[in-house]
Amino acid sequence: MANRDTAAPRTPLNRERVLRAAVALADAAGLDTLSMRNLAQELGVVPMALYKHVANKDELLDGMVDLLVTEIGPPEAGLDWKPAVRQRILVARRTLQRHPWASRVIESRPAPTPAVLTYLDSMIGMFRAGGLSVDLTHHVMHALGSRAFGFTQELFDTAPSPDPQTQAAALPDMSSRYPHIAEIAARAAHDDQSVVGPGCDDQFEFEFALDLLLDGFERLWRQGWSSTA
Repeated sequence: MANRDTAAPRTPLNRERVLRAAVALADAAGLDTLSMRNLAQELGVVPMALYKHVANKDELLDGMVDLLVTEIGPPEAGLDWKPAVRQRILVARRTLQRHPWASRVIESRPAPTPAVLTYLDSMIGMFRAGGLSVDLTHHVMHALGSRAFGFTQELFDTAPSPDPQTQAAALPDMSSRYPHIAEIAARAAHDDQSVVGPGCDDQFEFEFALDLLLDGFERLWRQGWSSTA
């Protein structure tokens, strides 16, 4: 009898499998390594096979954003609007921190994807359900900006952090030229992984600013604030 082919059947290619493979590739090697050719190689197919599921690189990136945003679950039931919004945003932050390239892609999209629109719509709905007016909610969303997704643009976040010895040696000169910056730098708790800057705790700084915003939103809501008043 002729030998039968006992190889396991190949998993069919579909859009979700393409997007998940793209996310995994970006996670492992960085966004700059992601190309249709590299992705096809990762999936064991020819590049043309990908175009049945994503029309081009931009559509691939849009799909990757949608995949990640749909991972951001809703807050616990029964929370008031303020703790619910805070919890949702911190869940979004943890989600994006698992994919360091994600914030860059979200910022680069020329138009919001369907999942992004759904997420923003749900965020607006949380404020409205809490009693905030349409007018105040409009300005609240502008104030939150990318913080609604758990990230924000920090000052000089691409500057390499100096090693502690170099930083200590430079401190006297900095103290004479930039005394207020030096004063803060000398007193801050050190965090080697910070993107905010040497001596800053990213998570603390993010939550500090988020809480300031939420407290401000609550104060305006209780005052019955209106942009036309």
